[in-house]
Amino acid sequence: MIGGGRGAFIGAVHRIAAHMDGKAELVAGAFSSDPQRSKDSAKDLLVSPDRAYGSYAEMAKAEAAMPADKRLDFVVIVTPNHQHFPPAKLFLEAGFNVVLDKPATFDLAEAKKLRTIVKKSKKVFVLTHNYTGNVMVKQAREFVQKGKLGNLRKVVVEYPQGWLSTFLEASDQKQASWRTDPKRSGAAGCMGDIGTHAENLARYITGLEIDTLCADLTTFVKGRKLDDDGNVLVRYKGGAKGVLHSSQICIGDENMLNIRVYGTKAGIEWRQEFPNELVVKYADRPREIWRRGNDYISDHGKKFTRIPFGHPEGYLEAFANIYLEVFRAIEAEVTGKKQPKDLDFPTIEDGVYGMAFIETVVKSSKLGAKWVKFPKA
Repeated sequence: MIGGGRGAFIGAVHRIAAHMDGKAELVAGAFSSDPQRSKDSAKDLLVSPDRAYGSYAEMAKAEAAMPADKRLDFVVIVTPNHQHFPPAKLFLEAGFNVVLDKPATFDLAEAKKLRTIVKKSKKVFVLTHNYTGNVMVKQAREFVQKGKLGNLRKVVVEYPQGWLSTFLEASDQKQASWRTDPKRSGAAGCMGDIGTHAENLARYITGLEIDTLCADLTTFVKGRKLDDDGNVLVRYKGGAKGVLHSSQICIGDENMLNIRVYGTKAGIEWRQEFPNELVVKYADRPREIWRRGNDYISDHGKKFTRIPFGHPEGYLEAFANIYLEVFRAIEAEVTGKKQPKDLDFPTIEDGVYGMAFIETVVKSSKLGAKWVKFPKA
């Protein structure tokens, strides 16, 4: 693991998710840009001192020199955005599979360079848009793919939070500090942090590609350098319309990612804070509530169902479902087998698309909320 040491949030989440099914072991890491902090964090995590590295460059060199049965099978990168590209590039070129937290890179140019490196390396590369691992999100996707909703007309996806409704970064709170710093986060704040989750969720479920968008980003908290609220109108290829909203100043909201999709036959609704349910809506009969763990769930959904109905599965289990697919891909790569054709996880293409989304949203907002053509990612 690169990053994810003392005081980090997402590193711990990745470790839990990767360990949940007993298919991976944390054996090495450069857990901080501070060498001593990295070694202290390694001790916390029971990583052997001889594989606790002071930098990711040191780790890449040492691990690449190890015999095949000792060296890493993959590396997980959980650093702030500006530190995604360099270690990903280094480890891919050194022959390692890579799991990278989202968004892919600091900007679109880096994402395109990384795509080239991934393709050349022929290694497994996974971007952890974790919400796509939820069983009922997969069920929603299958409804769309099988035509249960008819022709799609409208997509409404939102991700409101309230944790940055004050100038929290002034207190040196670690998560707030880097997410609101343009030198570490990139061109967008809220829209880059959670707006990308909303965009990815909508595209995963519907398969729709953006044609043009109109965005209005706002920084409500005085002194903040990046947006903390954003509203986007979307015109999809094929004629469907969309509304995407993400905010971190919605006081009282915790992590309320939700999506509604409407077609000519039916509509669906999923809410991350109630992840075990998918609501299906009709014009001529009562709405249905589909629940995870029941026999009527699709075979693909059952594949990712861990425990019987009535026992909630949520954020960590969805994250672990991404890793289940990661391990299938990495096992094939390590043993020299062909990659399974039915792998279901976000790839570098999702990463490039997400960075194109950020760049286009920022561009539209700077132009005064004007319609902008979505670039070919």
